[in-house]
Amino acid sequence: MPFLEIQKKTNYALVTIKRPEALNALNAELITEIGEAVKTLESDPSIRAFILTGEGKAFVAGADIAKMKEYGEPEGNKFSELGQTVFRKLELSPLVSIAAINGFSLGGGLELALACDIRYAVPSAKLGLPEVSLGLIPGFGGSQRLPRLIGVGRASELIFSGDMITAEEGYRLGIINKIFAPEELIAESEKLISTIISRGPLAIKAAKSAIRQGLEATLDKGMDWEKQLFGGLFANTESKEGLGAFLEKRKPNFGG
Repeated sequence: MPFLEIQKKTNYALVTIKRPEALNALNAELITEIGEAVKTLESDPSIRAFILTGEGKAFVAGADIAKMKEYGEPEGNKFSELGQTVFRKLELSPLVSIAAINGFSLGGGLELALACDIRYAVPSAKLGLPEVSLGLIPGFGGSQRLPRLIGVGRASELIFSGDMITAEEGYRLGIINKIFAPEELIAESEKLISTIISRGPLAIKAAKSAIRQGLEATLDKGMDWEKQLFGGLFANTESKEGLGAFLEKRKPNFGG
């Protein structure tokens, strides 16, 4: 893949966006590659999670503005649909995803990070949805995911102003989970993945499904889905191993 590097580890992968000369700006080719990378990782039964980061001083500094300047309405619709489709597949993937935000995460870059399950960042990271300053709005799901994450008022302020915020402000608002020094960002992301991988694989998939699907349902429907997932886990040996290990005061062996 010209714009992505995938390094497969034991049970996870490190995916690096490699378009530093353009601050890793998203064009159609790069977005398509992200979708292909998620599909490739999902097809590998040994992979349970992945870290997504950028090369250079940006995570993703936005979309390719020079290319978008040529768009008319049909091209704009098509580009938005591509980004929404790929980011939605990432969001609903059974794999756990961590956005390791190593620098600028603006526009489509922040929208990409919002589609991930967890967001870690370096202190110098800058976040924002500046599309209105270009006469546009977020087109890859940002207007939908950000209000769900931090509330309508705070999301509206960021989207309407188009202002950039610091990683610290992003942490305060709840966009960023934790902040780490640049040399610790990937290691801390891997540390969290190690913890996640030590848990029951089917339980992690069920938990992600409960969270993601529940966000789009009424509370009653979300709890019904949680009940079905919870009950279904008793039908496999994974829960028997986990419960037995607890009673026997030992670490569980969940295998694959």
